[in-house]
Amino acid sequence: SGLLTRLQMSAPTVRALSASKSFSQNVPGSWWKLGRLNHVAIAVPNLEQAQGLYRDVLGAQVSEAVALPEHGVYTVFVELGNTKLELLHPLGEKSPIASFLQKNKTGGMHHICIEVDDIKAAMTELKKKQIRILSEEPKIGAHGKPVIFLHPKDCHGVLVELEEA
Repeated sequence: SGLLTRLQMSAPTVRALSASKSFSQNVPGSWWKLGRLNHVAIAVPNLEQAQGLYRDVLGAQVSEAVALPEHGVYTVFVELGNTKLELLHPLGEKSPIASFLQKNKTGGMHHICIEVDDIKAAMTELKKKQIRILSEEPKIGAHGKPVIFLHPKDCHGVLVELEEA
């Protein structure tokens, strides 16, 4: 009962922290603003099976597969209401998803995508802060908007995609 009591007592604190504005008060002013979570991307070895899981088993609205040759992937979006899942499958042998799946045979989380209001300003400021960007210029992403990827070693092991809102 001691653990349960401690968990019950800490729950309001966690809710208060997550709802508070105190986190953003310590962020220095910048020329760009980090926005909402756009999607979480999952690499899948079998796109049709993954579509079926989310559509037929879990009842989600699932898009058709779209080829993005510039990125070397097929994408499928799963609508979740407050965000999306992006299912990624290799398009060609040189696809970054093909190499990811060689290391992770059953698939797994590939990256997170966060919206920004000004991708060029974000790039400039992130470079000044020694955050490596995996391309010299933004590319057009799955939503038809400019995107960049930040090196996972500079983002605590997570590949981060920034998409201009």
